[in-house]
Amino acid sequence: MIIDFHHHFTPRELIRDDPGDRLVLTYDENGAPSYTTHKLLFDMDAHVAMMDASGVDCAVLSCAAGMSTDTERSKIVNNAARKLETDYPRRFVGFAHANPLGGPDAMQELARCADELGAPGVVITSEQDGLYLDAPEFEPFWAECVRRGLFVFVHPALKLNESAQFNGYDLARSVGREFSLIMATIRLINSGVFDRHPTLTVQMSHLSGGIASMISRIRSYQDKVFWGTKGNARHGALPQQAFDHYIQHNMIFDTGGFCGAIEAVKIALIELPAARLVFGTDYPQEIRHSPVVKTFVDGIRDLGADGQKILSGNARILMKGRV
Repeated sequence: MIIDFHHHFTPRELIRDDPGDRLVLTYDENGAPSYTTHKLLFDMDAHVAMMDASGVDCAVLSCAAGMSTDTERSKIVNNAARKLETDYPRRFVGFAHANPLGGPDAMQELARCADELGAPGVVITSEQDGLYLDAPEFEPFWAECVRRGLFVFVHPALKLNESAQFNGYDLARSVGREFSLIMATIRLINSGVFDRHPTLTVQMSHLSGGIASMISRIRSYQDKVFWGTKGNARHGALPQQAFDHYIQHNMIFDTGGFCGAIEAVKIALIELPAARLVFGTDYPQEIRHSPVVKTFVDGIRDLGADGQKILSGNARILMKGRV
């Protein structure tokens, strides 16, 4: 069974104007391209047709409009995802959408998603509101996810805390969000989040921003004596285990975010265990055409045993019998 763990939708009611056949690009307050809106986001028959054409059995739905937002909007997205589960049996499963910094109301919505809607995981962004994932303000959220048995899907933040260096050439979307994912991974590990919550599982999107190409350098900087930061409260902080321990025990990496390029998966497999990768497309944002998804699926399948783990075998780690 092939499950797409990085698959987006937006409820029609949250899209102000009907885009028709247009691609509507919005810009943030700094003038950086932020988000594209189009009819594929809510044309779920088209989603199913794509899945049928490419051999994808089920998609776990996340919605940018529901990530790290107010609770009322989260409820709209969660209810819409639940309706899609009913309307298209066994084809869709909804992520929980609940703001990790949203206080008691958000935690109550998280509980509803877990207990009533049966969500297997919750989606958050790689940074938000001027904070990063190692901030103590996130601690109640991590504890609640562990208590309820939810894995956490970390999607790149659509609005970066610091964006000045990405103010041209569409850099915030093309590489800025990937830097954010790499930093989120390092912050989660070195801050001790997994040491405090050893059963917590985090799905990093976009192969954690392509962290495989950087991981040798990251490992080197774990040697605080060599780099002179030992004893510095912030820069000398280390987790209890070696960096790769958490990659192998607490983290999962999805293949979305590279527009269906099989080369990105091959590069990831040089450094990341095949047993910790799951399939993701980022449909219908970074991929919008069925043949591209099918070619991507076929390319992963051609990787042999590693490909089978990515396409289906590793899904059990996250879904735990949910589908």
